[in-house]
Amino acid sequence: MDPLPTLVLAFLGSLAAGAMTAVGALPVLAGRVPSRGMRDLSLGFAAGVMLAASFFSLIVPALEAAAPDFEGDAGPAAIVSLAILLGMGVIALMNERLPHEHFRSGREGPEGAALRRVWLFIIAITIHNFPEGLAVGVGFAAGGVAGGLPLALGIGLQNAPEGLAVAVALLGEGYEKRRAWGIAALTGLVEPLGGVLGAGVIAVSEPLLPWGLAFAAGAMLYVISHEIIPETHRSGHQKKATAGLAVGLVLMLFLDVWLG
Repeated sequence: MDPLPTLVLAFLGSLAAGAMTAVGALPVLAGRVPSRGMRDLSLGFAAGVMLAASFFSLIVPALEAAAPDFEGDAGPAAIVSLAILLGMGVIALMNERLPHEHFRSGREGPEGAALRRVWLFIIAITIHNFPEGLAVGVGFAAGGVAGGLPLALGIGLQNAPEGLAVAVALLGEGYEKRRAWGIAALTGLVEPLGGVLGAGVIAVSEPLLPWGLAFAAGAMLYVISHEIIPETHRSGHQKKATAGLAVGLVLMLFLDVWLG
């Protein structure tokens, strides 16, 4: 496979997905901020999309990609399981080592007193968004347009409520509307970096395909469990968040089967 078209597709797909953070944050410019319950429902939807994408667009294809090298044994399951744990472990390590700040639980990681508060937020969001771009890039490298488009579309859909959540949280920290929107929009630009990295690694080394797919899935699963779901359950809107998760999951499943 010629790596150039794959890299271009991965860049454009992950760029489009990342740009949806800016689209999702647009209501803050008009002064229309949704209620906390609606924001939790939207974040639950985002978690459902990512959960479905992790399994149906990444883990299942990873198992299929690893299968030809083995004959009915546990090899594919072992490779995918290890890669998932590696993906989760790397993001957990980034979460532990990089100074960053959550909107509600406060500062985590090493002391970052020299960093301005806004950069602590941006680092936290980078940890969150990078695996999404990685997943899109690996999807395009694995299956071309058919493999990457459902992921790009699904992650783009879930980036919209995330962009709104970021902008609203920054408003609560005292940022004015345009700056809050601008920072939320900027956070999506890390996704093309992850997309190109993921596609580049797979394009250069085809045997890494099942590892890359499952690694990206593990990274997203960590974000779902450690960041999104706990955030949606902090304010008493668990039912709305769970309903959003259910809708996001089945919508992503439908898109993956229909477009993939």
